[in-house]
Amino acid sequence: MNDKYITVTQLTRYIKYKIDNDMNLNEVFLKGEISNFKAHTRGHFYFTLKDENARINAIMFSSNTRSMKFTPQDGMKVLVRGKISVFESTGAYQIYVEEMLEDGIGNLYIAFEQLKKKLQEEGLFDPLHKKKISKIPNRVGVVTAPTGAAIKDIISTIKRRWPLTEIYLFPALVQGEEAKEDIVKQIKRADEFGLDTLIVGRGGGSIEDLWAFNEEIVARAIFACKTPVISAVGHEIDFTIADFVADLRAPTPTGAAEMAVPQFSDVENYLNQIKIRLNNIILHQIKMNRRKLNDIQSRNIFKNPIVLYQAKEMIFSTILDRLRFSITNLVSKKEKELINLKSSYVLQKPYQLLDKKSNKYLQLLSKLETLSPLLTLQRGYTMTKKEGQVVSSCKKIKKGDLINIEFKDGNIDAEVI
Repeated sequence: MNDKYITVTQLTRYIKYKIDNDMNLNEVFLKGEISNFKAHTRGHFYFTLKDENARINAIMFSSNTRSMKFTPQDGMKVLVRGKISVFESTGAYQIYVEEMLEDGIGNLYIAFEQLKKKLQEEGLFDPLHKKKISKIPNRVGVVTAPTGAAIKDIISTIKRRWPLTEIYLFPALVQGEEAKEDIVKQIKRADEFGLDTLIVGRGGGSIEDLWAFNEEIVARAIFACKTPVISAVGHEIDFTIADFVADLRAPTPTGAAEMAVPQFSDVENYLNQIKIRLNNIILHQIKMNRRKLNDIQSRNIFKNPIVLYQAKEMIFSTILDRLRFSITNLVSKKEKELINLKSSYVLQKPYQLLDKKSNKYLQLLSKLETLSPLLTLQRGYTMTKKEGQVVSSCKKIKKGDLINIEFKDGNIDAEVI
């Protein structure tokens, strides 16, 4: 009785077998909207593909995601190609995606816009980072294919416009899977040559043909290049990531050559204009200086220079007279002082003045001796001192004080009891 019952695993495996062997389900093309998108750290994509009425789980392994030019996002409408199978542990059927395209726009365009936005947010397009292109370069490098119209147009244009410039070719692949690495290699190599300007580009083509110049590593190599870079990719209507990162964008390779070097005739005309301007400036300066010279020459001092001498002579005479007058007055004054000094009482009778001064001295000395405390001591009186100061009242002395009593023939120390 139990033989007719099977397990869920057996049923799921049977359904999986049926689906896996259905040729119509081995390659399915679906279109829908992405939701619940998750990118695994190992590179796998997990998401749901849905429309208005249904949905299906989807997985895209890293072996297939590596070749994608854009990153899927929720809400994005896509076209997918893959195989339908059953995931046994859940019993749910799902599509294993091998290829994915943006519905209605195209992978390359989406990849272009995503990288452009990323690099712009990082500041790689900021005008502050743009280097100035040399006006008259001595050495110009070109990173492009060694054959083709682009390099021929660049060389012929530079030689025609400014033949003094040296041209250095750094041959690189400009199309295909290996082109981006080769372009980066040649940009780094050219940056070591001490060039004035570097042209990076190629001739026209489809977006796929030009795609190497939309690669992130190429953009970063241009940004890191110390040499000023002119991008020259495709035709005037073509825009690449390299154009936004470069210091200057040219519409064509020929246009890049025209931007890189001046036109010989233009430089010649410019030099002629400079020559004319310099001549005019010099003539104007000569004219102005000649006018100043004429003004100076027309001054009265140069026509009659003796006037200047006469004026100075008058000033000198005035000063000399004042000096003589001052000296005469000073000498006269000093002579009078000398006569008064000679006739003074001191010089006439010096001994009488000395006697007078001696008598006055003796009088003062007598008064001093009369007032001297030493005479008081000789009459039997004493003088008491405390700490070197004369004591004039007993109120200034208390018990225990040390005092000094001075007599006419000496002094003693005593303690008050």
